[in-house]
Amino acid sequence: MTVHHFTPHGMLQPVPYHHVAVGTGTKHVHVSGQISRRPDGTPVAPGDLAGQVAQALRNTAIGLAGADATFSDVLRLTFYVTEWAPEKIGAFMAGVEAVAEEIGLPTPLPPASLIGVDYLFEPDVLVEVEATALLD
Repeated sequence: MTVHHFTPHGMLQPVPYHHVAVGTGTKHVHVSGQISRRPDGTPVAPGDLAGQVAQALRNTAIGLAGADATFSDVLRLTFYVTEWAPEKIGAFMAGVEAVAEEIGLPTPLPPASLIGVDYLFEPDVLVEVEATALLD
């Protein structure tokens, strides 16, 4: 196994992600910020955080697959969410849960950060996902 995810005793629990990932491979895969767009640029789920999270994760899965990786190889996920507020966590997690089985996203998630930002590169983009993976 290239990546071992775990949460050591004494760290905050429960959270929807592991706190630690140990990678033993040699090939690094970095998937740039993915958003909720189809390959032709058509927006998916305008104004819907859950829908945009799901599509951005689908696009991340496609990027990983292009490098012969899956979410089981992911060391870290970073989510950027516009105008973040704690009351958005339900919609955010609904997007994750809606697509997890479809794309092979393990739960708990790999180590992850959710970073609130004022805006992303286009006004209708609510979320962006980046992934870092490690392969043998």
